[in-house]
Amino acid sequence: MYDLIIIGAGPAGITATIYAARKKLNFLVIAKNIGGQAALSADVENYTGYQYITGLELAKKFEEHMKEFKMEVKEGEEVVGVEKIDGTIKVKTDRGAYESKTLIIATGARSRTLDVPGEKEFKNRGVTYCATCDAPLFANMDVAVIGGGNSALDATLQLIKIANKIYLININPSFRGDDVMIEKVEKSDKVVTLYNTKTLEILGDKMVTGIRLEKEGQQKILDVRGVFIEIGYVANSDLVANLVELNRRGEVVVDEHCKTNVPGIFAAGDVSNVPYKQIIVAAGEGAKAALSAYEYLSRLRWPA
Repeated sequence: MYDLIIIGAGPAGITATIYAARKKLNFLVIAKNIGGQAALSADVENYTGYQYITGLELAKKFEEHMKEFKMEVKEGEEVVGVEKIDGTIKVKTDRGAYESKTLIIATGARSRTLDVPGEKEFKNRGVTYCATCDAPLFANMDVAVIGGGNSALDATLQLIKIANKIYLININPSFRGDDVMIEKVEKSDKVVTLYNTKTLEILGDKMVTGIRLEKEGQQKILDVRGVFIEIGYVANSDLVANLVELNRRGEVVVDEHCKTNVPGIFAAGDVSNVPYKQIIVAAGEGAKAALSAYEYLSRLRWPA
């Protein structure tokens, strides 16, 4: 019987482990990988203490800090179910089952899909959701980036150094990202920005050959070899959907203490309804969640 189980090891989960370790809790970490989405970011210029650091470097710093403490980590395991019975939280994975008095859900989010013809057919054959992972594959090629927020801007900035031309396709009339990133994108003569433009279809044979667009009722086809879909994320809350309250976006609803509507269960980071999906925000929420779990445990009479 653990005091705490933490699911996920991105910025929120890792920070929660550090605070849980400092509070001498008997806890378990279950994560498919260490680092989360932070490892997929290219240039991080807004994390306090670092004027500039890559996402991968920052994720490694997190992991190094985490491993300074003695803790039990089940890396590579996937959680398939969570339930609470008679005060005990039971977490089932693809390799085993574990019991705990408290739980922190820090499962993050996954890339949102465009859901247009050709997207599934050409996934990993020109269609990608990770510029950090796949941009080098498109050296000196014409590519399209779809989106209007920081994810799309970040992908475009990475591709400026690699691709021949980048079509930045925004369904909205303006960007929703950071002004600094927008300015960098607009300064590049490699970027062609298309506003108020909807993506209708991704074209190809064995690999992507183009993309069909619509603007003001007129359709056109762009010849591109890569399509980077960067339209945000969906909370990874499926495994607790029948246990805790979710909002209409599928995010776990928490209060200012990271508490869910189920006593003893907390959530932190991008999986929660906390606004501003930023690395530094997720880390702060992870700290809050661990401290809240500790406070809950200190007042808990066990068995409940």
